[in-house]
Amino acid sequence: MQTIAERLNSTREGIVQATALAHRPPNSVKLLAVSKTKPVSQINLAYEAGQRLFGENYIQEGVEKVQALQHLDDIEWHMIGPIQSNKTKLVAEHFNWVQSIDREKIARRLSEQRPQELGPLYVCIQVNIDSEVSKSGVAPDDVASLATAIEQLPNLKLRGLMAIPKANAREEEQHNSLCKLQELFDSVGTSRPEFDTLSVGMSGDMQAAIANGSTMVRVGTAIFGART
Repeated sequence: MQTIAERLNSTREGIVQATALAHRPPNSVKLLAVSKTKPVSQINLAYEAGQRLFGENYIQEGVEKVQALQHLDDIEWHMIGPIQSNKTKLVAEHFNWVQSIDREKIARRLSEQRPQELGPLYVCIQVNIDSEVSKSGVAPDDVASLATAIEQLPNLKLRGLMAIPKANAREEEQHNSLCKLQELFDSVGTSRPEFDTLSVGMSGDMQAAIANGSTMVRVGTAIFGART
């Protein structure tokens, strides 16, 4: 069985290869290790192997991990799951990034509840790029107006877009979705120099996502193994 360090290296090599195939600069794609449902001991192993960016889907579980590992002050914690109004304070107080903003109300509460001493909370707008009823995210046509609203909030800094394209899509369908997402990212990012993060791509579609402009891929199972 491979160790977490070996799986991390394999994932990093895959990113390097996909980046080269896409004729993009080295180090232009970051790896977010999705550690949901995995114990702190496994996060420690990934940290020892050089990983610093971790993503959590479940707020209470994520907060417990942030608190358990607060002595590792160079970890960057990303909330990538849906956020209910009654949980915004926990997220604002413990995470560095929120990738799953899909409503102005949630963004406003996060800004109001962000402790001043922590500095701005970096955020991405989650886009429902394939208009799937089962998924969270704002419609592509509504991204620009939500971006404008977020920019008015003093304790948030808008950094980009996040999306979860349709699973098991045909190659052409996958390509069309990723192209549409990249075009939206480029359009919204015009005149926004800090709008630099396109978070898309997981184990199954990482290469295609990188070919279509992803700057951050979110990988869980390939690093930590299957979830129980």
